[in-house]
Amino acid sequence: MSFNWMALVENSLYLLALLNPASKVMFLATYQPALSVRQIRELAWKSSLAALVILVVLAGAGEIVLSKIFRVELYSLKITGGMVLFMIGWIAVREGRFINKKEENTTVSGFGVDENGGNVDFTDLSLVPLAAPLIAGPGTIAASISGTAQFGWLFMVLSLTLAIFINFVVMLFSGSINRVLVKLHLLGPLIRLTGLIISAVAVQMVIAGLKECML
Repeated sequence: MSFNWMALVENSLYLLALLNPASKVMFLATYQPALSVRQIRELAWKSSLAALVILVVLAGAGEIVLSKIFRVELYSLKITGGMVLFMIGWIAVREGRFINKKEENTTVSGFGVDENGGNVDFTDLSLVPLAAPLIAGPGTIAASISGTAQFGWLFMVLSLTLAIFINFVVMLFSGSINRVLVKLHLLGPLIRLTGLIISAVAVQMVIAGLKECML
């Protein structure tokens, strides 16, 4: 039986929408103190690799852990993940940002330089919040686990790898992308449009979970 490459591309694009590259562009481009090209490169590959490992492991063992240890059904994860994802999309549509102001200030003041003015290891920032929850978030985790049940683990590994690689490339050029969008006054509309799409995907995820619950 031949491999379904079209299904792989479609699933990768779906995961890419959940990964929400626009949020990484906004986070990296507006981070204070401003990040150098080297720092962005370091954050991009470390966070992408960490997120890929998290999602691949959860895609393979997540359903077993949920059902056997926590007694949580897959449809419950879809519903919860969809609800959380909807809130992220709703904030983007309403406020034109993917992180509310309070969280953004906390994030910016917590990394980059310590209280003595010294540099902080960017490995911390690449893991939290970049790798999780900005890349490996609730929606992506739910999609990875449910996708494994539907398509198989290897298929999801390939889909995740492709989606995260595209997201990684976008992160590398986040500064340039942000400058172009700001110059053309497109950053706000793009964030709101992306938030609308994310919200719609989240609602669909909740509906799918409710349908499975009623079977």
